[in-house]
Amino acid sequence: MNRHKVILPIIFAVSLWVVSCFLTASAAPRDKQQSPTSGIVQRNAAAAAAFEAMLPVLHHPRCMNCHSAGDFPRQGDDSHPHAMNVRRGPEGRGVTSQKCGTCHQDHNLAGPHLPPGAPDWQMPPRATPMIWAGLTDNQLCELLKDPKQNGHRNVNQIVEHMTTPKLVLWGWNPGEGRTPIPVSQADFAAKVKQWAAQGAAATAAPQFQ
Repeated sequence: MNRHKVILPIIFAVSLWVVSCFLTASAAPRDKQQSPTSGIVQRNAAAAAAFEAMLPVLHHPRCMNCHSAGDFPRQGDDSHPHAMNVRRGPEGRGVTSQKCGTCHQDHNLAGPHLPPGAPDWQMPPRATPMIWAGLTDNQLCELLKDPKQNGHRNVNQIVEHMTTPKLVLWGWNPGEGRTPIPVSQADFAAKVKQWAAQGAAATAAPQFQ
């Protein structure tokens, strides 16, 4: 009888220890495993931070003068309407004799306020004007991703469009009398690529209950 009194508590203690170890081992992977929702929120937050860093470039006059409201380009740091009543035209290259290439060559002309230039100087075409003046950050983000509005480009093509064409790169070397984009081109390109790689969101995903 005394022997049973000694063995039974030992068996009970060992049983509790085994059950405790099993429960701990079963719970550990779930504690360490990231939920799908958490992963999406983190990716969207990273994309949103990158997109926010892109905004000073997208809203700068060097970009906005060809992406502003209306069917005409703007000019100057104050973004006033282009002189000589220049219009967009069907292909974004002007109309009649007032073609963009008439004054804008493939390089800046030397001297203050003389016509700037870069290869393929033009506005977005009339069918997809890519006007983002007055848009919220979310609306601008959706425009950049929407093939019906962005010139039939996917996200990777938008990345290429914002980082490689000489017309876009001109914004960092706009010629005498014009304020260049203050963010370095390398930093901007890195943020654009980060934004795309993290899912191209504008804001972090909402928290689910």
